[in-house]
Amino acid sequence: MATLDSSRATSRSLDLVPPLTSVAAVRLLVLRNFTVYRRQWKLFVTGFFEPFFYLLSIGIGVGSLIDGFTFNGRVIDYASFVAPGMLAASAFNGALIDMTFNVFFKLRFTKLYDQILATPMSTTDIARGEIAWGQLRAGVYAAVFVVVMGAMGMLHSWWAVLALPASLLIGFAFAAVCMGLTTYMKSWQDFDKITLAQLPLSLFSATFFPVTAYPDAIRWVVEVTPLYRGVVLCRELTTGAVSMASVWSVGYLVLMGIAGLLLVRKRLDLLLLK
Repeated sequence: MATLDSSRATSRSLDLVPPLTSVAAVRLLVLRNFTVYRRQWKLFVTGFFEPFFYLLSIGIGVGSLIDGFTFNGRVIDYASFVAPGMLAASAFNGALIDMTFNVFFKLRFTKLYDQILATPMSTTDIARGEIAWGQLRAGVYAAVFVVVMGAMGMLHSWWAVLALPASLLIGFAFAAVCMGLTTYMKSWQDFDKITLAQLPLSLFSATFFPVTAYPDAIRWVVEVTPLYRGVVLCRELTTGAVSMASVWSVGYLVLMGIAGLLLVRKRLDLLLLK
C-alpha cells in the first residue's frame, strides 16, 4: 500500500513539472556552450583578431596610399570602406568556426546530440540552440568590432546603430547553413572544402575593393553570394548610403537562415532518429 501511495505521489509531482519549452531548450543549450567556452576563452577571443589585423594592415596601412572614392554617391576613405566589410567577415568567421569544427566534433565523436535526445529536447531544439549560439558568437565579435570602428571614426551615420543587428542576421544565416552542411561531413579531411569556400568568400565579396572592379560577367556572380550581401548591408549602414539594395540583402539573409534551419532539422532527424 505504501508503495502504491509513493508511486501516486511521484506521478503527481511529475505532472507538476512544466514541459520544456522551445525557448527554455535554446537557453539551456546556449548556457551549456557558454559554460564550456568560459574555460576556453582564449579560443573564443582569437576569432576576433583576424579581421581586426586585416583592418589595421589593409584598411589603414594600404588605405594611407589610396585616395577616397565614391560609394553609393558618397565619398569615403578607404579604411571606412574596408571596415564594414571586415565587420561582416567577423560575423561570418564566428558563425563558421562554431558551426563546422565544433558541431562536427559533437556529432561524430562525443555523440553529444545523441545524449541530448535522451532528455526532453528534440532535434529541432538542438538545431535552434546551436544556431542561436553560433549567432551569439558572431554577434559578440561584431559588437567589439563596431566599438573599434566607432573609436577610430569609421561610423559616418546614425544608421550605424543597425550594424549590430545586421551582423546578428549574418551570423544567423551562416550559422544555419554551415551547421546543415557540416552534417554531411564524414571525416576531418572534409574541412578542406570549408577552407576552399571560406577564403574566396572572404577575399572576393567586395570586402577590399568595390564590386564595380569586376567585369560584368563576374560581377553578377559576386552580387548573389551570401557574404557579399552581408558586406554591402553593413557598408550601407555604416556610411549612411542606405538604399533598396539594403532591403534585398536583409531578405536574402533571412531566407538563407530559414533554409539552413530547415536543412539542419531534416539532417538531424535522419542522422539521430533513424
